[in-house]
Amino acid sequence: MIEGGCRCGAVRWRLDADRLPLTYACHCLDCQTWSGSAFSQQAIVAQDRFEGTGPVGQFDLPSADGLRISYQMACPICFTRVWNTNSSRPGRVVIRAGSFDNSHRLTLAAHMWTIRKQPWLKLEPAVPAWPEGPPRADEFYRLIGAPVMGG
Repeated sequence: MIEGGCRCGAVRWRLDADRLPLTYACHCLDCQTWSGSAFSQQAIVAQDRFEGTGPVGQFDLPSADGLRISYQMACPICFTRVWNTNSSRPGRVVIRAGSFDNSHRLTLAAHMWTIRKQPWLKLEPAVPAWPEGPPRADEFYRLIGAPVMGG
């Protein structure tokens, strides 16, 4: 079992897995704003292996075209954003890397939206990176070990 939670400990989650999932970094402007940093780092896992507990607050963020909704889950006490789901990716949960109890042991497997990355940030050449989103979702999911579920 892998566990994590918010900064204050009121919201916790558990992932039924025997090893830490691979993560990716997104450098888009939304992720920079959401994280308050140069990028956000997260892992995509199967929803049926994930369980969150505690007083979770939810913020629903519709896409610009109104076709998708991102359901952001955060602690209403310390305001830590912990995980999200998305109407366009059923069966998957995106866990914020900083919420893992062992976040210092996570491995970064990819970068996306590097066209928006901060100019001072140097990326490891061996880690796959895309100027925008990955060209094919199914290939991206396989690269980071996320559930493919038909793409």
